[in-house]
Amino acid sequence: MHVLVTGGAGFIGSHIVERLIIDGHGVRVVDNLSSGKRENIHPKAEFIKADLIKEDIFSYLENVDMVFHIAANPDVRIGVDNPDLHYEQNIVATYRLLEAMRRREVEAIVFTSTSTVYGEATTPTPEEHPTTPISLYGASKLACEALISAYCHTFGMKSWIYRLANVIGGRSGHGVIFDFIAKLKKNPEKLEILGDGNQNKSYIYVEDCIEGMMVGLKAEEKVNIFNIGSEDQISVRRIAEIVSKEMGLHPEFVYTGGDRGWIGDVPVMLLSIEKLKALGWTPKYSSERAVIKTVREVLWKGN
Repeated sequence: MHVLVTGGAGFIGSHIVERLIIDGHGVRVVDNLSSGKRENIHPKAEFIKADLIKEDIFSYLENVDMVFHIAANPDVRIGVDNPDLHYEQNIVATYRLLEAMRRREVEAIVFTSTSTVYGEATTPTPEEHPTTPISLYGASKLACEALISAYCHTFGMKSWIYRLANVIGGRSGHGVIFDFIAKLKKNPEKLEILGDGNQNKSYIYVEDCIEGMMVGLKAEEKVNIFNIGSEDQISVRRIAEIVSKEMGLHPEFVYTGGDRGWIGDVPVMLLSIEKLKALGWTPKYSSERAVIKTVREVLWKGN
C-alpha cells in the first residue's frame, strides 16, 4: 500500500511514518517544516516540502491508496492571540486536502483529532459524549471531523478519526514536559507551573498511540471514531516533581493562574478507551510511566 502522511516530519507523524515503513508500506511525506524537523523523516520515505494551505497537493497524491492527515497547529494557547492560525492550519488545510483526495479519487483517510473536542466532559469520556469544545483548537479539530464525515458520506470515502489524549514521547517539542525542562534549564531554582498544579489528565506514550491507531484500522464503518489514551491520570504537579527529580533539581514551584493553565485548558481529562480495547488494543504504559520515559528520552537526546 502507498500512503501519504501530512506532517510526517513532526512528532506523531514521524513515528507513524516509521511504523508504516516497518509494516512494508511505501510512504510519501508532505511537510512544510514549520515545526517538524527534516532529521525526523525516515530515510526510506519520500519527502516533499509543501504547504497544504498554499499549494495544490493533487500531484502529490498520485498512486496513493491512503492518507494519514497529521499536519496541524497543536498549540491550544495560540488560538487566543491568533485565531486565524487554527482556522487556516487546521480547517482550511484539511478542506484543501479532502478536495485534492476527491479529485484524485483517494478514498481512505486517517485523521488525528483531540480530546479537546469534548470540552469539559464527564470522565471517563466515551466517543458518544456531546462535543462542546471550549478552545478554538478543539473547535477547529471538531470542524475537521465534520468535514471528513461529510466527504465520506458524500463522495464515498472512508475514515478513521482518532481523538487523542496528551501524546508524549521522543521527538516531542511541545507540551508540559518540554516546557518544564526548558524552564528548569533556564532557571534551576524556580519552576513556574501554569494553573494550580491540580490539573489531572491522561497521558499516552507515542508507541502506544501508534499501535492503537493501527488496531483501529480493523474497523470498517464509513466513519470510524475512536478515543486513544491511557487508563489513568497524572497531575501537573506530579509531572513537575518527576521532571525535577530526573534533572537532579529541587526547584521552588511557583503557581500562576487559577484552576487551569490557560484560556481553553481543560483541567480534568480521561477518555474511555473501551471501544478500541474491544478490537484488541490496550496501552502498555500508565500516564506516570509514559511521563518518566519521555522525560528521560528528551533529556538524553538533548532536545
